[in-house]
Amino acid sequence: MKLDEIRLGVNIDHVATVRNARGTNYPDPLKAAKIVKEAGGDGITAHLREDRRHIVDQDIIRLKKQNVLPLNLEMAVTSEMQKIALDVLPNAICLVPEKREERTTEGGLDLLSSIPRLRSFIEPIKKKDIRVSLFIEPSEEQINAAKIIGADIIELHTGHFCDLFEKKDQGYIEVIKTLEKAAIYAHKLGLEVHAGHGLTTSSVGHISKIQQIKEFNIGHSIISDSIFLGLRGAIELMKQKIKESRF
Repeated sequence: MKLDEIRLGVNIDHVATVRNARGTNYPDPLKAAKIVKEAGGDGITAHLREDRRHIVDQDIIRLKKQNVLPLNLEMAVTSEMQKIALDVLPNAICLVPEKREERTTEGGLDLLSSIPRLRSFIEPIKKKDIRVSLFIEPSEEQINAAKIIGADIIELHTGHFCDLFEKKDQGYIEVIKTLEKAAIYAHKLGLEVHAGHGLTTSSVGHISKIQQIKEFNIGHSIISDSIFLGLRGAIELMKQKIKESRF
């Protein structure tokens, strides 16, 4: 059976990481966004961190103003980020946990301990017709909480699967089953299902077979591959690997 094609959101954070390493104005994340569109990408994801270690405020403003592709703003649950989202009006936000000392996002949000706070936090954002996604672990409890909070989307954290897959640990097979079960459950509740974190061209095909997933958000591996293939080539390769697994 042929499945619907999964959208690909490309995270361009590490284009800004390279720029910031030398304090220059290049490489430009906006130029990267334009190449993402040319290569067939469906959206742009950018994480505006508290410490501004890669993407900075001006990047978000320019990305939204140029509107090359739909902008998904990853952000922590803080009043500062809420104000930025309400000022910039991205197409979507994805709320993620954030620790200043972490290299990258280490896991999903714990929704169960924050339901009232998160409901209050997203209310003014949803009133601006900004879609709200919550980055979570694949558990029914977290999915139920996402529904109660009022999210439009959940993004399933695929990091554990990717870690096992890269180590050639066969335990990844059980994690795929867990991700699929979570995707089916969320879909039945009326939540759109996305997935991301750590996916590569080698691993993405296993997750692409989950028919309820509508979008991937992938960054590090695409930017890494682009060193050798060019950004357009890296995106086209990722799209090809996703598409191959949907037949």
